[in-house]
Amino acid sequence: MRAAKVGSILRKLSSVSTSVDKDSNRAPVLQHVSQNVRRLRNDAGLSQSALAESSGVSRRMLVAIEAGEKNVSLSTLDLIAEALGVAFSDLIKAPDNRDSSRINELAWAGEHPGSKAVLLASSPARREVELWEWRLEPGEFYKTNADPEGFSEQVFVFEGSLTLLIDGEARVLAAGEFFTYASNRTHGYRNDGAVATRFVRNVVI
Repeated sequence: MRAAKVGSILRKLSSVSTSVDKDSNRAPVLQHVSQNVRRLRNDAGLSQSALAESSGVSRRMLVAIEAGEKNVSLSTLDLIAEALGVAFSDLIKAPDNRDSSRINELAWAGEHPGSKAVLLASSPARREVELWEWRLEPGEFYKTNADPEGFSEQVFVFEGSLTLLIDGEARVLAAGEFFTYASNRTHGYRNDGAVATRFVRNVVI
């Protein structure tokens, strides 16, 4: 499977259950999957039987998925995406969403209330994705030069607040917020708050 899939990290969060359940507020993502699989299959000129053969997913399951009647595992969606030559995110994001830098779709929920995995964003990668954990104490500032063309970054703040500076423009991210951006510009991270800031930074190369 392609390393560029941000969702591959999220899909490994639990080995207990990997299904998108229809009987909850996860229903919207099933509707997205239904519409996207049908549209992408038609765009590729494939019948349901042809897609079943190339993906290894049964035709009966594909029929149910396209009808929005089937709980579907994330691994099954990987097989379908691979066969269609698209990214995992192309199957679960809203059909009218053309911006993969902000997907924010609930892709998995566990047996225990509050257990969930949300695909926040996706970025194409040529070689690899670096996963960083950062901590900035109050007043700390880290500035970096512009990355090569084609690089991008994904930042998710989980404690405190982060001031993200891109070409001199400031954007403040509170805990629970994220941002994806092309990093071929001067950028930096600053903690203007009174407590430590912790955030995850993905460098997409």
